[in-house]
Amino acid sequence: MIEPFIYPAATLIAGVDEVGRGPLVGAVVTAAVILDPARPIIGLADSKKLSEKRRLALYDEIVEKALSWSLGRAEPDEIDRLNILHATMLAMQRAVAGLHIAPDMVLIDGNRCPKLPMRSQAVVKGDSRVAEISAASILAKVTRDREMTELDREFPDYGFAQHKGYPTAFHLERLAVLGATEHHRRSFAPVRRALER
Repeated sequence: MIEPFIYPAATLIAGVDEVGRGPLVGAVVTAAVILDPARPIIGLADSKKLSEKRRLALYDEIVEKALSWSLGRAEPDEIDRLNILHATMLAMQRAVAGLHIAPDMVLIDGNRCPKLPMRSQAVVKGDSRVAEISAASILAKVTRDREMTELDREFPDYGFAQHKGYPTAFHLERLAVLGATEHHRRSFAPVRRALER
């Protein structure tokens, strides 16, 4: 049983989540969402626990009903330069900075917060406990999945549309045979090994 979350006192709360820390390819994508209490969205949950069809329907509803939402990202070269943790924090800062309404509190999925100009709080398992973070996780996941489908059209031999860039056996085998694309993260061990061959 996940503990229910007790919201801090705040007027405008943004939820922030990321998708894509584990993959070997592509950007880490983050989203920040301020929900509208007057327009509730039913069925928000951790994006990983929703079917693709349900995620896509919720994505459209969040974009339509949220008071403000924004995407942030860090590209593979930034991930290689900064490391994945620091690149994720940078992408989260970019998502919050992109909101057209400034929140007075930011709730972040996980156990650490990026430096932000307003109060923030890390929430472990926040994507299951906080509606704003669930909404952010859905926007980030749908966005990144779409990017992987696009990349799959450009590089059809790697199977990006299926594994979304994660280090599956198929992806590792293709990496060994075909080498890395310019979108691969060179600092990640399997990619580094493929490049050394």
